[in-house]
Amino acid sequence: MALFTFCKTPTGAVRVTRLQLVLYCFLLSLIIYFLHGRKASVGVESPHPIFHALGMDRGKVKTDKTGVRAAVQQTPLETPWGAPLVWGGTRNSAWRRAKFAQREIRTGLLAIVVGTYAKFIHRFLSSAETYFLPGKMVTYYILTDNPRSLDPPIQLGPGRQLKVIPVAELPGWNRLAHRRMDLLTEAIRDPIGSEVVYIFCADIDQEFMAPVGEEILGNLVATLHPELYGMPRNAFPYEIEESSSACVQEDEGDYYYTSELYGGLVSEMYKLARACSLLILQDRANGVTARGLEESYLNRYLINNRPTCVLSPEYSWWDSALSADVPVQRLVSLGRQCEAEDKQKRKEHRC
Repeated sequence: MALFTFCKTPTGAVRVTRLQLVLYCFLLSLIIYFLHGRKASVGVESPHPIFHALGMDRGKVKTDKTGVRAAVQQTPLETPWGAPLVWGGTRNSAWRRAKFAQREIRTGLLAIVVGTYAKFIHRFLSSAETYFLPGKMVTYYILTDNPRSLDPPIQLGPGRQLKVIPVAELPGWNRLAHRRMDLLTEAIRDPIGSEVVYIFCADIDQEFMAPVGEEILGNLVATLHPELYGMPRNAFPYEIEESSSACVQEDEGDYYYTSELYGGLVSEMYKLARACSLLILQDRANGVTARGLEESYLNRYLINNRPTCVLSPEYSWWDSALSADVPVQRLVSLGRQCEAEDKQKRKEHRC
């Protein structure tokens, strides 16, 4: 207490004047200010490995994921531009399902199956038969370089169809990622465009785990990336190289969307696939490759053309330390999950 000896009178009695009280308050405020500043600085962590892998740690400050997640409302029902943000168990979703219940709408579900991805096809289709638009008319479009991978055939329910569209062999995941938008464009042009009202594109290495109903239907539908939901804008792995057609400026972007599931009206999906395909071809001609491959171009397109319906991470999820907590895991990525598991767990999950 030597700091405050000037407050004592020569007789030893303590008398606090108004001036001294003001000084005490000022000093106390300074102490609280500096202590708070130190606490805040400790809360900033180094970038998570996912951002190192994506090259997102170059000169940018990252924030603590746990703190951000806790501060974000977990189930917002609307985007900043007024589109529904869909959580399957809400009243809004029940209303959307009721809205489409009486309509005879045929929806397409498209997946590309090449190379070793054929091992996921039966699991994907069997789970879709149970949970994807149950009781509704659905056509599955399987684009594959090996039609025999569908043997033995899956038994389909009433109103369900399966159509196989042969494609040339595409060895290597990177080559498939460059070609998928082009394949989607061609398939929608013929035959999909004249057969269904809505078309959804999904990765084949996924499994439906809970009902995915009419709440997902919309003109242009995108799904939030589960590991980036609730994260700050500067954490999104948008393409930052200005030489790329997928480049996103710092003042652009609302959400980061996954390429595991997206869809909408066939007319809107044709526009999306064609635009992304042209951007990819342009970059390849210039020797440029976006860091997120097709996902980078998808996000670029959805910034310019905001989705009319945004699906929560319930509709694209995998077990990861970064993945958001969701009420229900409706569509789970087996491929992403298997990447992080040991040999025994891979065997259990039939990876």
